[in-house]
Amino acid sequence: MSQQQHQRLARGGSAVWAVAITSAAGFITALDNLIVTTALPSIRKDLGGGLEDLEWTVSAYTLTFAVLLMFGASLGDRFGRRRLFAIGLAIFTTASAGAALAPGMGELIAARAAQGVGSAIVTPLTLTLLSAAVPAERRGAALGVWGAASGIAVATGPLIGGALTENLSWQWIFWVNVPLGLALIPLALLRLDESHGPNPTLDVVGTVLASGGLFGIVYALVRGNAEGWTSTPVLVGFFAGTALLVGFVFYELRAEHPMLPMRLFRHRSFSAINAASLLMLLGMFGSIFLLSQYLQTVGGYSPMQAGVRMLPWTAMPMIAGPLAGALSDRIGGAPVVTAGMTLNAVGLGLWAITVEPHVAYTHLLPALIVCGIGLGMFFAPSANLVLSTVRPEEQGIASGANNAIREVGGAIGVATLAAVFSAQGGYESASRFVDGLIPALWVGAGAVALAATVALLMPRQSKADGPSADLAAGSAPADAPVAT
Repeated sequence: MSQQQHQRLARGGSAVWAVAITSAAGFITALDNLIVTTALPSIRKDLGGGLEDLEWTVSAYTLTFAVLLMFGASLGDRFGRRRLFAIGLAIFTTASAGAALAPGMGELIAARAAQGVGSAIVTPLTLTLLSAAVPAERRGAALGVWGAASGIAVATGPLIGGALTENLSWQWIFWVNVPLGLALIPLALLRLDESHGPNPTLDVVGTVLASGGLFGIVYALVRGNAEGWTSTPVLVGFFAGTALLVGFVFYELRAEHPMLPMRLFRHRSFSAINAASLLMLLGMFGSIFLLSQYLQTVGGYSPMQAGVRMLPWTAMPMIAGPLAGALSDRIGGAPVVTAGMTLNAVGLGLWAITVEPHVAYTHLLPALIVCGIGLGMFFAPSANLVLSTVRPEEQGIASGANNAIREVGGAIGVATLAAVFSAQGGYESASRFVDGLIPALWVGAGAVALAATVALLMPRQSKADGPSADLAAGSAPADAPVAT
């Protein structure tokens, strides 16, 4: 066998390992977005705490993940992607064990925040490591495997969480990460090649400003009902958080190597799809947070039964997604995304109209299916829309920015809808729960409907037209960079 054949075989073996390792890592980090939702009633029963503690159990993960996502990618560029990938896995694995061993809500929330830190390092590096290891002609298939792993994790998160909680204990939704993480760390160090990025500069100031600003706003939303919306801590959270985010924007405009370059938002389609994504996840993630509890607290289902009954919503994108992708190839992504958001708003409205203390599950099924189809019509075409607004070399950071904005939307959505719920209802009885749930669902439906309206601002184009057609339509200056 020639030396060239040996080299091809070695590259092929390295690519297979890269696909396997990065897909497995993407699976466990994506799983923790929703695996906790069906365990919330059990956690509350075991550790105590109020609604705000349950909010932070979810939001501590999504918030730290969101604000550190692009910083994690920069760390990999600066210090080595394989090295930081392994460190991120170690943080995530250790934090998962800490969450399983947490004796109280405070410790659990802290462990969830640490999980988010590890995930923020691991997730963006899965893509860069995968792209570096797989030849360009096979990269599409490799990314398909990676995307399928993450999609399955999101779809089955509530079901896996329910099964583990019911058959073992809620602690096992975190213990399940430990053996996987311990196996992936040495495999990554042994089987992945080290690489560095073109921009080794870290935007520490931008990260601190964004993190502090988002924390202040989410803190105020979470504590508003408990402490009063005009109380000093809540007002300080709102004003300080807003001031820090404004400072972040101004700093990023002037920074030489910004974490989130503001010039990216000169492109009308990019600005519109990111604003719509934030509103979409705000409505959907906040609704899932409450509805998964409704199925157990009011519906009387076990954690596993609740997870199974959420599948028409969470798993439907596995069917609708490919069909939506094919449709977007024919008519363009913007109409498909807009239709998907509209269906989600309609589905949440159906929930709000149908839900009551003693409603049959079959009456709720149409709302679940409509939301699931809408979700499937949103994710894949919206990702293509984001990437179509930028140059090929800028797609990594554009995708990272969109993912971070989605996660921020999810964290704000949990806090906002929970605030509406606690202002109008509570856990005292089934009727009180529904009293709070219905207005929260209408707020979620309104946010998603607004997302559909924002999506209408995107120029209509076919996929074949690409970003050049959008630029020709005047959505950004012809000589301006359109992304990063």
